[in-house]
Amino acid sequence: MLSKDCLNNRKLYKIFISLFYMQKEKNPYSILINRMIVTKEGKRIGFVRDITFETKSGELINLIVKDITPYTRNLNLEKVSSNELLIPFNSIIAIGDFVVVSEEDFI
Repeated sequence: MLSKDCLNNRKLYKIFISLFYMQKEKNPYSILINRMIVTKEGKRIGFVRDITFETKSGELINLIVKDITPYTRNLNLEKVSSNELLIPFNSIIAIGDFVVVSEEDFI
């Protein structure tokens, strides 16, 4: 049978390990900046210029896209300026070498 001190140490160890691994899963904001955005069909949309988020909750809202391609003219996306638009964060499918988005999720 394990002593109380041993059990407490094991709990602390588990907490430490879980915090350690959680930290590795977080990605900094800068990992998205200047990343190319493509649709799941492989069509280029542009590059991530910035991210909008709710300051109180930290909820991510939109990607601000720069250097948009002519393909975006046919998409139902909010324009910020003549060469920038917003993509809803919930349309992101994956983030890797590219940011992959689903056109069906554009609102």
